[in-house]
Amino acid sequence: MGEGGGVWDPFGTLRRVLWIGGGQWAGKTTVARLLAVRYGLAAYHYDYHDARGHDDRRVARRVRLGQSPEAPDPDAAWVNTTPREMAAETLAGFPVRFEWALDDLRALVSGRPIVSEGWGLRPELVAPIVESPRQMVVMVPTEAFRERQLRELPRTTGVGHGVSDPDRAQRNRLGRDRLVADDAVRSARRLGVRVIEVDGTRDAEAVADIVADHFRPYLPPLEEPGR
Repeated sequence: MGEGGGVWDPFGTLRRVLWIGGGQWAGKTTVARLLAVRYGLAAYHYDYHDARGHDDRRVARRVRLGQSPEAPDPDAAWVNTTPREMAAETLAGFPVRFEWALDDLRALVSGRPIVSEGWGLRPELVAPIVESPRQMVVMVPTEAFRERQLRELPRTTGVGHGVSDPDRAQRNRLGRDRLVADDAVRSARRLGVRVIEVDGTRDAEAVADIVADHFRPYLPPLEEPGR
């Protein structure tokens, strides 16, 4: 698969991963954290590692492709483009970035499953390495819930990359996110992966209950209170 080459898995970790993919602002990180605490699982946050731990690989790849090792100009990336162009570029890059995530996961050893979440964990990338579609869910926000997240989550307030037109950059970013989420839903339904639409009528604990029920065959039993 991609630049990583196959699914070499020295510790058998990938066979035990439970995957939460989908759209931005759907609560994937919160649900993964709740499941990790409930069941004593390890949690892998794709977005965190992709943004902070994979820059060396990103730079090396640009050099191999004959590109500048520097990050693209912020205005070129966020302002002087369209959501459709941004979504196409994001989707094209996900397979390579998924290989980097797999390398992270292969290095982990856990006595229990690992719950891995992030928007780059695409159904078409995960499906070839899992035994059953029940090892994955795709969470996507409704438009109303996305707007609520944008109002309430501090990290959604802007692009924050020193762009010349922050409002346009934010509109482009949101348009891209909608297109990428819609593509994840189409891919999931084509592959028989469950889609959970998050509309804000259930709190995070209730959504985690739904995800836990879906993952039930792979989760350890909950310990009884007081034991």
